[in-house]
Amino acid sequence: MSADFASRLIGMVVFAFFGARFGLNSAEAIELPPDASWFLFAMIGALFGLIMTPWFTVRPVSRLSKSIREMPIEVLSMALIGALIGLSVALLMAYPLSLLGEPLSNILPPAASIVGGYLGLTVFSVRAREIWELIGQQFGGKRARTMLSGTRQLLIDTSVLIDGRIVEIAQSGFLGGILLIPRFVLNELHQVADSSDALRRNRGRRGLIKLNELQRNNVTPVKIIEEDAEEIPEVDDKLVALALRMDALLITNDYPLAKLAEGQGVSVLNINLLANAVRAIHIPGETIPIRVIAEGKDAGQGVGYLEDGTMVVVENGRNYIDRTIRVTVTKFINREAGRMIFAVPESDSRRN
Repeated sequence: MSADFASRLIGMVVFAFFGARFGLNSAEAIELPPDASWFLFAMIGALFGLIMTPWFTVRPVSRLSKSIREMPIEVLSMALIGALIGLSVALLMAYPLSLLGEPLSNILPPAASIVGGYLGLTVFSVRAREIWELIGQQFGGKRARTMLSGTRQLLIDTSVLIDGRIVEIAQSGFLGGILLIPRFVLNELHQVADSSDALRRNRGRRGLIKLNELQRNNVTPVKIIEEDAEEIPEVDDKLVALALRMDALLITNDYPLAKLAEGQGVSVLNINLLANAVRAIHIPGETIPIRVIAEGKDAGQGVGYLEDGTMVVVENGRNYIDRTIRVTVTKFINREAGRMIFAVPESDSRRN
């Protein structure tokens, strides 16, 4: 039995009881027989309890629990410290406020406690990162801030979730930090998944599937955060501003976003660069098998791909389309956008 269903049953019984009591007490006022009055109000109470009980019992508690689980530990700790400080200030004010005449002496002390606790919690949670940075500066700068905040933080771009390779990278344990997914990135991903364009819709749904896989990995922790740069409309600009504010690294495979972030001083982990770094390097003169699948841009060229996605341009390879041949590497180009190999059929290289 779920907590939601159990709360409905309990609420139905409790509100039916109070409804019946109210019906008995108000039978004369509404000019109904007592039996009809208590039964009518008991049914109304039971219906109200069945429908409304989860909305002010289970669901608020569930949302509060979810917010606490997703809240970074430094924000949570600062919120508790702020609440304690606010209540302490309110306690100091309680005595002088109690000396005022009634009814102020009865109203102001508890009101000051509520306002002080709320203000302390809100101010310290909103400014938590700045407070940690201030503390970190007293203990040795950036290294101390990293130590105080626990570990390095890694912001994820929407394109990374759609790409999907982040799941295997996270499971490998090479990232060494906490993956942070801002709520506005999830909103953008949902918009892509709901797009009227079939290609965009499929990409968005793939991203949602990869997000679920990423959250289930038991190696690298993943958190969804509510932090936002509300004054900035564009998602890419929001990510850069948030990375600067949180002193976090940005994970992306979007080349323009990576350059934009690096230009503003944000450390970037580009998944495409990582993929290029771990691909096998084929030096000129090496012979490799390749299946030629299409014509190249220039006359007589054929094009194929290695298992890791590296494009191989085969000179005089047009005659070998839909065949697997051995080719000799003549040139190897490595760029941020990807790698490319130029080669000639092994039979041609032998003749030369």
